[in-house]
Amino acid sequence: MHQDIEKILYSSEDLSKLVACISDEIAEDYKGKSPVLIPILKGSVMFFADLVRKLPLDCTFDFMSATSYGSGTESSGNVMITKDITIDIKGKDVIIVEDILDTGNTLFYIKNYLNDKYEPASIRICTLFDKPSRRKKDIKADYSGDEVDDMFIVGYGLDFDENYRDLPYIGVLKPAVYKKTKE
Repeated sequence: MHQDIEKILYSSEDLSKLVACISDEIAEDYKGKSPVLIPILKGSVMFFADLVRKLPLDCTFDFMSATSYGSGTESSGNVMITKDITIDIKGKDVIIVEDILDTGNTLFYIKNYLNDKYEPASIRICTLFDKPSRRKKDIKADYSGDEVDDMFIVGYGLDFDENYRDLPYIGVLKPAVYKKTKE
């Protein structure tokens, strides 16, 4: 275990099971369809890679990047698209893939942005983790691996200040690590 991690919440095996369950749900809902998956960079990369390999569907994907955090632990609420999609999604079924649904600011913005600009047939949200205790926007995940309490988690794509994304598990970051940046 990494020295900055207080405890491991989800092992690699746990994560694999969560991803398989989500994949099964999506496969059932999209049977006979070819959805477009739009993973949000950078956090969803590990989750997305495992998810798309398990999906027994013909699907396409493109990446999008947005930010509202900067280097802190709190969302600024100001969302900025830093990489837009390049494929045509008009009239198509879209699934936004994200690592965690926290305040909802970023996903709320992205969903409305994609709807308004590209006019897909439908948009659903798939997230590995849901943290409803911090929600500020009225948005829900259509597919979610698990609900987590209000703690700062990292690993498997989730980061703090661009670190810890490479951990093969989800762990709780020691408060001393992120409190240093506030001082």
